[in-house]
Amino acid sequence: MNLNVGDIIRFERTFTKSDVEIFTKVSKDEGNHHSNPDKLERLVVQGLLTATLPTKVGGDYNVLARTMNFEFLRPVFTGDTIRCEVTIEKLERKDNNRIPILATFLCTNQNVKQVLSGNFAGVILIEN
Repeated sequence: MNLNVGDIIRFERTFTKSDVEIFTKVSKDEGNHHSNPDKLERLVVQGLLTATLPTKVGGDYNVLARTMNFEFLRPVFTGDTIRCEVTIEKLERKDNNRIPILATFLCTNQNVKQVLSGNFAGVILIEN
């Protein structure tokens, strides 16, 4: 595992109408703002769909999350490109199979406006 305290992992994603439609079906989060476009023909992206951005680190590093905290700062719309920065705050290499991790994250839109912040804690599962 090549991950250290202070590392910042960056990635971005542009949300589409199809993303919102699929997430609506899976989550049953069917608010009108997720299915009725605004004057600019955009849908509001579900908060928890936006929150999948920092969870990408979990998949990339085999993290089993124990806690996740989200603060939704402003809406995200279809067509928005969201950049996520995850900062590794704590890693404890005590055990060969499970390494405790704490990370914070901040997501901004294409206008550099903050849309989501928070943190997660869990363990990195190391396969032998």
